[in-house]
Amino acid sequence: MLRSEIAGATALRPIHSDQQGRLPVKVIASSVRKGNILEVDGQLYAVLVATSFHPGKGTPTTQIDMRRISDGVKTSQRYKTTEQVERAHVEDREFQYLYSDGDGHHFMNTETYDQVQVPDDVIGDSAPYLQPEMKVMLSVFEGKVVSIQLPQRATFEVVETEPVTKGQTASSSYKPAVLSNGVRTAVPPFIGIGTRIVVQTEDGSYVERAKD
Repeated sequence: MLRSEIAGATALRPIHSDQQGRLPVKVIASSVRKGNILEVDGQLYAVLVATSFHPGKGTPTTQIDMRRISDGVKTSQRYKTTEQVERAHVEDREFQYLYSDGDGHHFMNTETYDQVQVPDDVIGDSAPYLQPEMKVMLSVFEGKVVSIQLPQRATFEVVETEPVTKGQTASSSYKPAVLSNGVRTAVPPFIGIGTRIVVQTEDGSYVERAKD
């Protein structure tokens, strides 16, 4: 297990929560997504990565990498895809990303306009995908932001990659590329420097050439 220091989000104004006393909801493991909050053995965990495996033979499984909210300890659990896990009752609220600085990442509640700052430990590897005015879902538990869920896709410019191969349109052989947010990914051979592409925010994988 890896241990990382974690601090609850510091709110510029208190975030009031009404989920206390509610019981967790049982969901199947394959439905768990990054940013969900699970309750395991009485402890709350933020999901970092959830990957389902469907072997040709054998039982399909879902591996869930998690960070314990109380102390930042990271762990990994594997479940059968149809096995039930407990999703904790947290309040998911829409916020708009404003900016990041030495104090953390700043967001504004789209309904109340209250602002919160969220530390790096909570944002994790989602940080490079944050864009000004991006709408995200922040999970709030007992007044603190404990997790973030980004839109599934975001658009970035390719700033480094190999030259375009003329006449080659097949996407079977991807080439390495670096995006404007610093994330490394792989793109089809017809994608060149300066092209804007849509990627999955969960892992940075290529989806399509941007239409804008």
